[in-house]
This record gives sequence, C-alpha cells and structure tokens, in this order.
Amino acid sequence: MTQTSPDTKKERSFPHPEFTDSEAGALTFPSSTSRSYNYYKPAKARATTYEDVTFDVQPDPERHLSQGWIYGFANTPGGYPQDWTRLVSSDWHQFRDPNEEWEKTIYRNNAAIVRQISLSLENAKRAKAYSHWNPAWTRFIERNLGAWMHAENGLGMHVFTAAQRSAPTNMINNAMAVNAAHKLRFAQDLALFNLDLAESDIDFDGKVHREVWQSDPVWQGVRENAERLTAIGDWGEALFATNVVFESLVGVLFRSDLLMQISARNGDYITPTIVGAGENDYSRDLGYSRALFSMLTRDAKHGDANKAVLGEWLSVWVPQSLHAAHELQPIWSQPNEKVVTFADSLAAAKDSFRSVLSDLDLEIPKELDQ
Repeated sequence: MTQTSPDTKKERSFPHPEFTDSEAGALTFPSSTSRSYNYYKPAKARATTYEDVTFDVQPDPERHLSQGWIYGFANTPGGYPQDWTRLVSSDWHQFRDPNEEWEKTIYRNNAAIVRQISLSLENAKRAKAYSHWNPAWTRFIERNLGAWMHAENGLGMHVFTAAQRSAPTNMINNAMAVNAAHKLRFAQDLALFNLDLAESDIDFDGKVHREVWQSDPVWQGVRENAERLTAIGDWGEALFATNVVFESLVGVLFRSDLLMQISARNGDYITPTIVGAGENDYSRDLGYSRALFSMLTRDAKHGDANKAVLGEWLSVWVPQSLHAAHELQPIWSQPNEKVVTFADSLAAAKDSFRSVLSDLDLEIPKELDQ
C-alpha cells in the first residue's frame, strides 16, 4: 500500500466562473456610453436635491426596464400606460415641478401653514374678534365659506388623489399628490374654522353648510361642476379641467376676487388668513400645471395635436365653469359692505384665465367675451 508523504499537498479544485452576454452589464441602455455620474440629465447645470430624490423613483421601460414592466394590475396593462391620457409627449421625463416639491418641502411648507392658521384662530378667540362681526357677515361665512369646504374636499379626494397615480412619470405623479394634500389640508382648515365659529359666543350655525351645498340653488352649479370633474377618466383632462379651467373661473373668483376683497371691510381679518393660505396653495399648483401643459403644447412632434385636444376640453369645461360662476352671483349682494361687484370679480377672473391660456399657446374661447 502506498503511503502519501506528509509534505505532499492534495490539489483542490474550484468551480471557474463563466461569463456570457446574458448579464445585465452587457445590455445596452440609453446611458450605457455616458461618462456622467448622474443617471439622468438635470434641468440645469447641476442636479438639485429635488431631482435626486424624485427623478426615476418610478422606473420606466423607455429608460431602464429593458424587460418591460415587471408588475401590473388585473385586467389592465402593466405599469403606467401612456394611453391613460389623450395627450402625448416626446419625453414625459422632461417635466420638472417648478416648486421642487419633495418629502421635506411638503412637511415643512404645510407645517408652517398649519402653525400660522392655528395662531390666527387662537388670537381671534383671545381677542373675541368674532363678536365684532355683523349678522349679515356671519350668515355669509356660515353658508358660503362652509359650502366651499365641500368643493375643496371633493377635488382633493376624488380628482387629485385619484389622478396622481395615473401619469407616466413619478415627477408628474408627485406634483399631483402634493396638489391633493393641499386641497385636503385646506378643506380641513375650513372645517376647523367652522368648528371654532360654532363654539364661539356668536350666533353661528355650524351645520347649515351641508344644506347649502346640497340644496341652495346658488351653489348647485359649483356642485355639479365639481362632481363632473370627479368622473373624468383621463388624468390629463382631470388636471387641466380642474386646475386650469375650474380653479381660474370659479375657485379664484370666489376665494380671491370676492372673499379676499371684502372680508376686512366687514370687520373680519381671520378669513383672509385662512383663505389666503388656500390661494397660495393654488398658486403653486397652477405653477406646475402651467409647466406641464406648456411642455406639451410646445412639444416639437406632438404640440399641435395636444393643442387640439386641450381645445376640445376647453369647449366642454369653460361653459360648465362659467355657468357655475354665474350661479354664484347672488352671494355678492349678501354682505353689508360690498366692495366689489360680481361683474368686476368675474372680469378679473377671466383676465387671469386668459393669461394662463396665452402662456399655454391656446386659443381664447369665445365664451369669455360674452
């Protein structure tokens, strides 16, 4: 029998790695030849924190998912189909939110607004500010500002919350999600204001707003307009019809061109603080909407087709919103101090709307001249 010498080492074998062209590293991506450290092209020379934490959080087959969408839902296409809107873009990823909203800014901005409104309400209680209101103004607030709370809540919950998942990029969906948060927070601000007034020492009916929203003829045009907006299936149309048309002709008309103009003359400095926060929200939300639709109307390949689609939507929603606006006319005569007329307020709203449409390179509807 042959013995192995203790100095002889036994050879050991190891599996050898074999490389083929099936690995992901061998595939060709849009940025395969890039020497940049960024996986996307920043809008400016340097990437912002907003872009770093928002861009491409949702992957896209056109950019990264070479195998196509890796998930889907029952009886629907996978991922985020681009045909969920009639609008078309050469590159949806060009959109950037001019507000640069991301998680930190959402909490920071809303916390500041909530703090501001809370302090205003506390100071109003301490100073017994509501006791200086005349009965006509008290009735105006309990009925009309309370009714508007339902419009804000409905749009936030059933338009923007529903639509914010449907756009083809995370950048657009993120902006719409913030829009939904704005609407819902503002509706809650109005609800808390209504509750404070109901618990104050003035004669204020904190429940009548529901009856006004459901039955008062003055508010049925607004209610119908808002409810029709919640039934839109195309996310692009929902955003355009709400932020560009309804808000310009109805929302701004009521909040900015009426309430913000007459509250102080009626001895009320609390309502402008609360409503002003809602107007600031809308200014930011209109900003991202204008950026998105401008990108689409100026698309080198699809711009004309997008303008045609937006023109169709204008023909549907402008008459609807103008009808809602005219139905509100009687409330301009309710306060004792009437600083502005309905005609002046509507003219201001129409001028702002024309400015938005001009910025989007869209034709001005003939209904605005009537």
